[in-house]
Amino acid sequence: MHKKILDHLNEAILLFDNELSLQFINTAGEVMFGDSARHLTTLTAYELFSHDTSFIHDLQNCVHTNDALVNRELSLHLSHHCVTVTLSATPIFENNQTTGIVVELQQLDRHLRISKEEQLLTQQNTAKMLVRGLAHEIKNPLGGLRGAAQLLDMELTDSDLKEYTQIIIAESDRLQGLMDKMLGPNKPPQKSSLNVHEVLERIRYLITAEASGSITINADYDPSIPEIVADKNQLIQALLNIARNAMQAVDKHNGIITLKTRIHRKMTIGRKRYRLILRVDIIDNGRGIEPEMMHQIFYPMITGRAEGTGLGLSIAQSLINHHNGLIECSSEPGNTVFSIYLPLEQNHDTN
Repeated sequence: MHKKILDHLNEAILLFDNELSLQFINTAGEVMFGDSARHLTTLTAYELFSHDTSFIHDLQNCVHTNDALVNRELSLHLSHHCVTVTLSATPIFENNQTTGIVVELQQLDRHLRISKEEQLLTQQNTAKMLVRGLAHEIKNPLGGLRGAAQLLDMELTDSDLKEYTQIIIAESDRLQGLMDKMLGPNKPPQKSSLNVHEVLERIRYLITAEASGSITINADYDPSIPEIVADKNQLIQALLNIARNAMQAVDKHNGIITLKTRIHRKMTIGRKRYRLILRVDIIDNGRGIEPEMMHQIFYPMITGRAEGTGLGLSIAQSLINHHNGLIECSSEPGNTVFSIYLPLEQNHDTN
């Protein structure tokens, strides 16, 4: 019963004996360390935190002095990554003797991430409402303009004058298409079970064809990922928009794009916590995104290319949002990563 309760906590719980050998770790701890409890419980604190000697010293003092330990905003260097945590270590007493210590690690990165996601979603929703309102206001007079041009075209007999009305009609149609793109998808996703790797292979084929084979596209897939429930056409459109951006960012002679899939456990998106999340990374070795552009790239009409419309990423984010997902981006010259997160189950985790 106690193990079941501890496994449902969001904080990592570790139980060490007096020799600082790990005796127990809960599910959140497994996620934090990226390893199984079976393997982790064969290790000591000296091995788990080999790069954090001051923390090891604090644990030793906790055992010897029987004093509880609290440390806020502590950076721990784990095997493959660094995490910022609030740490508390409490001695365990039996018959007035210390038999071990319980260590609780509350990951601050997660709370910062949730706050960042909420801010991002709020900004996107606000921008979407403004753009929709603007697009509707433009579409109404645009329709009248096109209708008037058609009527005038029917009355004219001079072919030279008709050429001008045809330009007005063609430009009105072009603006109408632009407004439709700004409004985003106008119907809910038609979801069904699908293999995300089939979608990615379709994108890989399309990008290879568009680039005429001049860039390298690598696949790094996790074959254990189960089928997801999504609208295939919308998912292809969203990922293709991002992949095309990557194609346009890389050098045409030594450009490399990598399509990568992984599973994440117990992740929060928009205040909903999911047990399993699919992560799709689209990585390129291009010039990177300018730092001043990073906070704006998902807004409509924002682009770093003179010939771009600035709608591709905005539409991609909208389509992924319709699937309860999220897109994030990190970029530096030679390594730009767009990460798409999609829940693998329909219902979020209430635990």
